Amino acid sequence: MLEEAGRLRDAWYAAGTTAEIRSKRPVQRVILGQRLVLWRTQAGRALAFSDRCLHRNAPLSAGDLFDDCIGCPYHGWVYDSEGKLVTIPAQAASDPVPDLHIRTWPVTERYGLVWVWMGESEPTGEPFSMPYWDTEGWQTYYMVTEFDNGVTQLAENFMDVPHTVFVHKGWFRNESRTRVDMTVERTDSSVLVTYHQPDDQIGFTSRILNPRGEPMVHTDRFYMPNTTRVDYHFGTRGFVITSTITPEERFKSRVYTLISYNLGSRRIGRLLKPFLRPYTRKVIQQDVDIMAIQGANLAAHPTPHFHHSEADLHHLWIELLRDGAEADQDPPPGETRDATFYI
Repeated sequence: MLEEAGRLRDAWYAAGTTAEIRSKRPVQRVILGQRLVLWRTQAGRALAFSDRCLHRNAPLSAGDLFDDCIGCPYHGWVYDSEGKLVTIPAQAASDPVPDLHIRTWPVTERYGLVWVWMGESEPTGEPFSMPYWDTEGWQTYYMVTEFDNGVTQLAENFMDVPHTVFVHKGWFRNESRTRVDMTVERTDSSVLVTYHQPDDQIGFTSRILNPRGEPMVHTDRFYMPNTTRVDYHFGTRGFVITSTITPEERFKSRVYTLISYNLGSRRIGRLLKPFLRPYTRKVIQQDVDIMAIQGANLAAHPTPHFHHSEADLHHLWIELLRDGAEADQDPPPGETRDATFYI
């Protein structure tokens, strides 16, 4: 999967929250089909190695951490924090240890996440800037979710308005045959959607987010190669859902969703957080379920034939950018179009 990813591999992919990667036990993650082991030194530096010992390919993620080293659970081979083999218990102490290094991957920490660079080249740029992380007046929390589907289908789902009246019926929207006008812009690395529907609402949360009934500004944005951002703003208040999607296998992804919200005061935000968490988890679980059955069908039909309506314009452009990058092609010139659909 990694070898076939083209330019999609040249990116930072989230591998865990800061709290998930610890110095007491290693953690296994899969990114673009590559099994990695993540762990921390005693000083707190996060590391990512290939999760297979050089000896007999046993997973290091099942081993132990000690003295800023990681040990294999099978025969006890030990690697230091630079990936260098330092101990082979089965050989004589007087014998030199072979000059072997396990593959390591560049790691950085930003916005409460540990990110791994999957490209062959040196890392370029920073990980995606998760909006409103550590911003005054805003509160945030992460939700980590496993999906049985690929990045492209998930990105389309997270930016799809028509499905909300079916998959999230009664929780998010109900069918009303309301006309929705949108403007879609494609750049060389993003697809940006603005909805011209100031009277729209998003379930019961509209009463919490927008008690004054101010016009809603709704935008959906996709940023290459794997991140969506959905904004709902009501004057100074706002609710933003940002999902960075880590591809594990072709039809398996791990999604780190940052919920950011400003309800006018931190006190109100703290009081409502216990209600927002189960609400957002319920809505995400509904997407998990529909993505699983779509993913199973896509896996059973390797060459699907999609038909499209005007509501799918931004989905087609997401596919255009991702498919082109996977094929190692330059992106096409930017374009902007208006479209209309009904919900």
